[in-house]
Amino acid sequence: MKNLVLGIDVGGTNIKFGVIDRAGAILARSHLKTQRYTRDSKKLIAAVFAAIEELLAEHSLSPRQFAGIGMGLPGAVNPQRGEVLSLPNIPGWKNVPLRKIFEQRFKIPAILENDVNMITLGEWKFGAGIGYQNLVCVTLGTGVGGGLIFNGSLYRGEGFVAGEIGHMPLNEDGPACNCGGRGCFERYVGNQTLLATIARIFHRDLTIEDVYALAGRGDPKALRFWEETAVHIGNGLTGVVNLLNPPLIIIGGGVSNNHRFLFPMIKKVIKTRAMKVQARMVKIVRAQLDNDAAILGARVLVNSSVKNS
Repeated sequence: MKNLVLGIDVGGTNIKFGVIDRAGAILARSHLKTQRYTRDSKKLIAAVFAAIEELLAEHSLSPRQFAGIGMGLPGAVNPQRGEVLSLPNIPGWKNVPLRKIFEQRFKIPAILENDVNMITLGEWKFGAGIGYQNLVCVTLGTGVGGGLIFNGSLYRGEGFVAGEIGHMPLNEDGPACNCGGRGCFERYVGNQTLLATIARIFHRDLTIEDVYALAGRGDPKALRFWEETAVHIGNGLTGVVNLLNPPLIIIGGGVSNNHRFLFPMIKKVIKTRAMKVQARMVKIVRAQLDNDAAILGARVLVNSSVKNS
């Protein structure tokens, strides 16, 4: 019986692989550093094939044991056609028929999805979203991404690009964003902005983790930095709460590791600024699956796309 799924989580620096069983257990895993291949999609695909075959051989597995392959990619994809439309942080990926390439090689179904949607699926079925039929998942990192579960299904939008929470404008005249807009949510809480703010406040180069540690020791500048960051996040999520009326918002990504200093103020802002019915109904929680969320999301993706999986 084909009861295994191969999950692939493509990132700008690493690609993670995982073999997932029907219960959602990751039986085997590996990773591949992508820097050597980022400018040549063909070389990167060849390296991915080699990494998959090495992983299968190491664990005495055959593609015949797999119901399918689920791939999460950091950019725009067309799941219906199985194409990568573009990967903004990995050059050379435009209109690549990746599903066809994988299916020709491994002779099993391959399904493509945006990486945040994969994370959302993983958290929904195996993490913080278990039991919910409607939720929003937000990832805070280099960018700000969003995934939407409506009525027990992933909502992709007409062009398969729904969930761009990071590019909702918070300010009509705010800073320019690489999406072409101004004042986007991401321009206030994305990692690059946070690091620039940290350098300005502390007059030296510190990491986000350094400022988290300083806040833990009661440093007033660090505490104020996290409070202001939480206000920005709360303001962005207030729009989401008012528009979608979700019962649950899951927050993940590296910045969410600082939940101790973020979540109380995020909840306070939403309670104060969102409409009363929506604010009363929504629950804000931290993601549970960390770096495994997208890999586990592949199991959900294949289950929903391939018969008898």
